[in-house]
Amino acid sequence: MQELHDAPLAPLTTLRLGGPADRLVTATTDAEIVAAVREADDSGTPLLVIGGGSNLLIGDKGFAGTALRIATRGFELDGTRLELAAGEVWSDAVARSVEAGLAGIECLAGIPGSAGATPIQNVGAYGQEVSSTITHVVAYDRVEGATVTLTNAECDFSYRHSRFKQHPDRYVVLRVVFELEDAGGLSAPVKYAETARTLGVEPGDRVPAATARETVLKLRAGKGMVLDPEDHDTWSAGSFFTNPILPNEAYAAFLARAQERLGADVAPPAWPVGTDRTKTSAAWLIDKAGFTKGYGTGPARISTKHTLALTNRGGATTEDLLGLARDVVAGVELAFGVTLVNEPVAVGVEI
Repeated sequence: MQELHDAPLAPLTTLRLGGPADRLVTATTDAEIVAAVREADDSGTPLLVIGGGSNLLIGDKGFAGTALRIATRGFELDGTRLELAAGEVWSDAVARSVEAGLAGIECLAGIPGSAGATPIQNVGAYGQEVSSTITHVVAYDRVEGATVTLTNAECDFSYRHSRFKQHPDRYVVLRVVFELEDAGGLSAPVKYAETARTLGVEPGDRVPAATARETVLKLRAGKGMVLDPEDHDTWSAGSFFTNPILPNEAYAAFLARAQERLGADVAPPAWPVGTDRTKTSAAWLIDKAGFTKGYGTGPARISTKHTLALTNRGGATTEDLLGLARDVVAGVELAFGVTLVNEPVAVGVEI
């Protein structure tokens, strides 16, 4: 188990932001992860768990405690059952599952980060969420001081949320198990309208899983959502804000504000969530509030490819990015009465 002191954390995040950790431990086995967590807990040392670093915003002062980098590896495929170690690179795991002819996560291609992070956020994109295929998660429970197995139902999945996100200091994910589908090399039914249009099919149709994956990768790349060290549009945490889900009364008030601001015929994106709530688009809200692609003049700006991505143009600080995020939140609130919620985990700072 590698150990460093006064270790830079910025290189371990896709935003390339944040100060150093007092101590950085890199664990390559489940046993090493558990040992490092127990050591921190027994000594009362603050603990920061880092996987792929794609969903972290670390303050410029860094982290006064132990940062634990999860670097375990493991890809085990048994029929349609896929078990991944928490440190496995997610995009590689998706590629290998598609190469094996299996469906269920092909539209989650290109999402940066580690497999262990996927249940925490209930990662989703282009019509798929991991909650649809996860059967159980193996995690270390810091309250019980034991390794536990949580079923899909026990994970309490919802939109970009889970039991793990609800209790961020309790669980450290060790392994994630999925049940995929053998559809003869075809994808799961295509659900997302943009994906279906690009593929030239109708929603609900199936296409070769490899084609679905390649199409999603192209769509993501066009929005700066596939990591590229040479492209500052990808120096981001992906989507910085979640899509708001509003109770019907709040959505009606938002719609009235939008029509007053933009015209009576405006129709914001809307997706019913049950019978009493509606989800709308954070990207639409940001754009219509005046924060268009490329917005900003400093080292932290909105991506030139996607309004949901706040980017480090090189040389930015966390405070630079926070200033941009706060401007966006305040501007959307003023324009539409909707409060955006950040998706990345903020460490040592508040939006």
